[in-house]
Amino acid sequence: MIGLPAGTRIWLVAGITDMRAGMNGLATKVETALAEDPYCCHVFVFRGRRGDMLKVLWWSGDGLCLFAKRLERGRFVWPQATSGSVCPTPAQLSMLLEGIDWRRPERTWRPTSAL
Repeated sequence: MIGLPAGTRIWLVAGITDMRAGMNGLATKVETALAEDPYCCHVFVFRGRRGDMLKVLWWSGDGLCLFAKRLERGRFVWPQATSGSVCPTPAQLSMLLEGIDWRRPERTWRPTSAL
């Protein structure tokens, strides 16, 4: 994943997005649905109807960037809300992009007593 500058907020745009939309259409959705500025160096993540495709929109400081990912198997875990947004951490975004359930990650081991 591309490293994000410190202080970058990540917004998962709730609901379903038409994946035919490009940079300008998604930037317009950010302005109208979220009342946010798409050119503020924050990251906005959109999910398609089937749940197997994401688009990530962000302003890198000198241009608008668009990243798309489609899972070959499975679906991206998405908030149940139909409007608004959720703000995950960069680590949760990384898990989301890998197809991992970012809401309830489980450790592979349990810490034992220090005694």
